[in-house]
Amino acid sequence: MFRFIIGIGMLLATPAIAQLKPGVGQDTVEASCGACHTTDYIRMNAPFLSAEAWKAEVAKMRAAFGSPIDDAVAAEIVQYLTTEYGPKK
Repeated sequence: MFRFIIGIGMLLATPAIAQLKPGVGQDTVEASCGACHTTDYIRMNAPFLSAEAWKAEVAKMRAAFGSPIDDAVAAEIVQYLTTEYGPKK
């Protein structure tokens, strides 16, 4: 019973998952990026990052941090980030 109560307490204390803007590639971003860190970083950095900067961020995650995504997935992530969180036209 004690374990059950502790388990429920841990679930209630867990912060809500950040909601990303709906769009093509959202699921890929949530699965690929959210596997290692919160997607809050996307919203926090959006005001500062251009399309090229998003591309560099994805490249950094692959090269420096070893994100196991292939070129096609990386391109989908960059497209989503640029479309939904890139500079407004």
